[in-house]
Amino acid sequence: MDENRTYAYELISETVGVVPIDILDTRVSEGIDDVIVEMDLKIDEDDVEPWAFGIIFALGVLSFDDARPRGASVDDFVDDDEWSTTDMFRHLGFCWGQLHFYADYVRGRMMKTDVTIRKDGAISIRTVNRGTAATRWVTKLQGKKTLTAVSS
Repeated sequence: MDENRTYAYELISETVGVVPIDILDTRVSEGIDDVIVEMDLKIDEDDVEPWAFGIIFALGVLSFDDARPRGASVDDFVDDDEWSTTDMFRHLGFCWGQLHFYADYVRGRMMKTDVTIRKDGAISIRTVNRGTAATRWVTKLQGKKTLTAVSS
């Protein structure tokens, strides 16, 4: 396993289900052609420094894995592609005292995922045209199982 994949695995395994995350509010706005989901989450202020990168990376993995091409991006889409730490850092910034992640289209996948983590532990997630997928990502990040329909 290469070093990048090892670090990615560590970020996921040391974050998912480990960091207590509270969901404070979820807003779903449905328009004619899109769905916008905005979520306000909270982690303990002391958990920001050790876990912020892991939280953002895990959300990036889940967003990328769920993402599909839209329009002309189908030409760049590779079905078995993987999100990497390099992808995360390309879309990560620090401004106004906040860690900010935004990914629009990445290698043919429409992500449209925006995550901000503040030093007080407040986390905001905003997705556009992704349905309510962000709510499932947060459930997985909390270490909970999501329900799926089983055909009989």
